[in-house]
Amino acid sequence: MTTATAGPQTHVPDLYPTRGNAEVLTPRQDPVVWGAPDAPGPIAPADLGSFERDGFLAVDQLITDDEVAVYRDELNRLVSDPAVRADDRSIVEPQSKEIRSVFEVHRISEVFARLVRDERVVGRARQILGSDVYVHQSRINVKPGFGASGFYWHSDFETWHAEDGLPRMRAVSVSIALTENFDTNGGLMIMPGSHKTFLGCAGATPKDNYKKSLQMQDAGTPSDEGLTSLASEYGIKLFTGKAGSATWFDCNCMHGSGDNITPFPRSNVFIVFNSVENTAVEPFAAPIRRPDYIGARDFTPVR
Repeated sequence: MTTATAGPQTHVPDLYPTRGNAEVLTPRQDPVVWGAPDAPGPIAPADLGSFERDGFLAVDQLITDDEVAVYRDELNRLVSDPAVRADDRSIVEPQSKEIRSVFEVHRISEVFARLVRDERVVGRARQILGSDVYVHQSRINVKPGFGASGFYWHSDFETWHAEDGLPRMRAVSVSIALTENFDTNGGLMIMPGSHKTFLGCAGATPKDNYKKSLQMQDAGTPSDEGLTSLASEYGIKLFTGKAGSATWFDCNCMHGSGDNITPFPRSNVFIVFNSVENTAVEPFAAPIRRPDYIGARDFTPVR
């Protein structure tokens, strides 16, 4: 396996300015679907068209019930392992002190590594991005009942561009449900069509911002006025589904999730694929890069 390291990005234009003195709206400069509409793959052409229009694609059953049981057992094993808890890859809830997320799970777990390589998963990423892909980020998210906190509204690309150095909007995420997503237990919300507009946030990025932002987002957070404008134009879609369902969404979708105050846990595995033709350079709006386990610097294609 080869490891690539990015150099200075002085030759790479900043198409999406953010973290300046004021909030700025920039029309999307990149395609949404980079592959040909009739390219072979798991996604039907009509569904690719929906993804182009809305910025997301829901799959009712991406993995089987038996597979869900395997991945859920692995998730439970990881979050109960004291060595995993002590690792920097684990993010702990500030109030309950329970594990909220474990990053780079495809490297610390062969079970999740196999999921990343599964053609039902990586094949869809290649089809959308029109190239080979590598894993920019992977993690398991754990939202136990009775008070697990949500994730405030944000565009992933805003952070990946500002703090990880992804130049273009050529990345896609998949959230695979390992427990049922009800309309009450803190499910994913997306503003359909918001991926066509980049909201550059106001305010500079503190050093080591990731240490705080992974628990509670601050830098890179849209203003109330900006969110109101986007929500008024695009509306909000809440995703529900059985364990084994999945939601694919574009890197620039405005999305978030609420707290889970129900008794019913919500856990998922989250994988970000980036095109090998869009590898990270130096951050566009941060003093230092985030650690590799959050924003990968190994651009080896998934095989």
